[in-house]
Amino acid sequence: MHAMRKIVFAGSASPNVARAIAQKNGYRIGKSEKTVFSNSELKMTVLEKVEDVHSIVVQSIVNPTNDNLVELLFTIDALKREGATKVTLVIPYFGYARQDIQHLPGECVSINVIIKALEALGCNKVITLDIHDEATAGVFTIPFRNVTVLPFMATLIREDIKLDLSTVVVGSPDQGGIERARIFAQAFYGDKREHDVITIEKKRTLTQIHTSRPLELFGTVKDKTVILVDDVATSGGTVLHAAEVCYEHGAADVVAMVVHADFALGVPMRIQKSTLSHWYTTNTIESTMEDLAQFSKISTLDISSIISENM
Repeated sequence: MHAMRKIVFAGSASPNVARAIAQKNGYRIGKSEKTVFSNSELKMTVLEKVEDVHSIVVQSIVNPTNDNLVELLFTIDALKREGATKVTLVIPYFGYARQDIQHLPGECVSINVIIKALEALGCNKVITLDIHDEATAGVFTIPFRNVTVLPFMATLIREDIKLDLSTVVVGSPDQGGIERARIFAQAFYGDKREHDVITIEKKRTLTQIHTSRPLELFGTVKDKTVILVDDVATSGGTVLHAAEVCYEHGAADVVAMVVHADFALGVPMRIQKSTLSHWYTTNTIESTMEDLAQFSKISTLDISSIISENM
């Protein structure tokens, strides 16, 4: 039985990560064409023979979120119509994942709708990075893998900040991310012990998007460097408000580590002008609304090797 050929198809939201995955694994980049019509409709065309091929589609669902989502759905359909034997999706940033519960009467649960669409189109497996809530895995009926880049980032950040580890505490900017902070802390300190993490309790305003306010800090941060760990930021408010609370409680310095930079317009400058000393993120979102390289406080770490290792 011969091995199935693998071809990587790069979505327009993730071309660099797709090329890196192909190069690291020795796969070929497949040819496809995206046509955008004058009325903003789009069409995807696969320009490859994909029968007896394992097609790997790499595409973040990110701003412009709906355009990139539709491109992904249309690419799956085009591949299946051309007889693709297996279709694996690599979604570095899974947009809509925060809409995973009905907070108010009448709301849809957007992530469930997207998962149903992916499965109905016939994709065989989904790989993503640090999805907002791991419980989302339970919605899938096809193989799903959520890969965390937190240990990888913890190692890189530890080497970059070069501090006595006893002077550093890891924390979560809200109570829902405590386990995320613990995973990061274990890798950051380089041992198997379960480390205490600080957390900030916050209250989110359900009727106003991207609005929350910090309430109370649990833990000790006095004279410490605090690393606040989160999965995604859009307004940056959760992390920046948490940083202010840490400083109010005597923190010497505060650093942010947020996997997905789903920034709204103006947020990088808000970070640049903030009291944070640095903000680490990744390239799960390649085309942010503003060039992050222009902001000295923001560092973007390449995670393509982590995806390649988990293919």
